[in-house]
Amino acid sequence: MTFAYLLSLCLLGQTSEPTVGPANGSLLVIGGGALTPQIVSRFVGLAGGKDAEVIFIPTAEEDPIEVTDLVARFKRQFGFKNVVALHTRDRNEANSESFVAPLKTAKAVWFDGGRQWRLVDSFAGTRTQREIEAVLSRGGVIGGSSAGATIQGSYLVRGAREGNQVMMAKGYYEEGFGYLKNVAVDQHILPRNRADDLVPVIEAHPELLGLGIDEATAIVVQGDNFEVIGRGIVGIYDNKDHDGKKYYFLAPGERFDLKARRRATSKN
Repeated sequence: MTFAYLLSLCLLGQTSEPTVGPANGSLLVIGGGALTPQIVSRFVGLAGGKDAEVIFIPTAEEDPIEVTDLVARFKRQFGFKNVVALHTRDRNEANSESFVAPLKTAKAVWFDGGRQWRLVDSFAGTRTQREIEAVLSRGGVIGGSSAGATIQGSYLVRGAREGNQVMMAKGYYEEGFGYLKNVAVDQHILPRNRADDLVPVIEAHPELLGLGIDEATAIVVQGDNFEVIGRGIVGIYDNKDHDGKKYYFLAPGERFDLKARRRATSKN
C-alpha cells in the first residue's frame, strides 16, 4: 500500500466519525407533553424490547418524589418489565459503586421531566454520569422528555434555579450532559410560545446549533443524523436568516444532518 492510500483511509475514518451525535447507540429527545405510540414503540425497540433492563431517573422532579408511583406509570406507558429507579440528591451516593451497579448491564436510560438543574446538581461529573455514557457507548439508548431532553445537549438552556424563563444561566448551570455536542435543546416550543426563545442563545453562542422540540414530538439521533417523529415540529436555529426568521421547522418524517446542519435525504 502506498502512503497516500493509507493516509486516505485515515482521513476517511476521521470524517466518518460522528462529531455531534453519539458514536454508538441512540438518543430519543422528546419535547414534553404526550408520548405518542410511535415515540413509545421507538424507545422500546431501541432498548431491545420489553424485557430490556431499563434505568428510570426521576431526579429532575420536584421533591417529594414518589418514586414507586412514577416507576409504575413509566412501566404502564412503555410495557417494560425490568425497570430500576435511580434517584439521589447526594453526590457522594451518585459516586458510589453500589448506586451505579444497575447501570453496568442496562440497555436503556430514561430521564423524566422537571427542572434540569436538579440533574446537574446530583449527577454532573459523577460516576453515575460516566456509567450513563457507558450505556450509550455499548450501543444502548438514552431517552428523555422535557428537562430530560434539554439535559442531553452540551449547552443547558433554562437551567437557572430562579425559573425556567431564564434561557442562559451565565456562569452556572450552562453545561448539559453533552450527548449532543455544540447543541442546545429547548422543549414545549409551540404550546408555551417559545419559538423565538432560542434565538438570543444562538446569537450569543454562534458555534451552537439550537433544536427546539414541540410537545408530543421527538428526534431519534444516531450518529450525526436524526429523524423527526411524533405529531409536531422541530425548530432548527442556526443563526441564519430564513424568510425573516432565525429558524425554520422540520415536520415529522424529515431528517437532519447535524454535522452539515442541513436537511438530509430520506432513507426511503
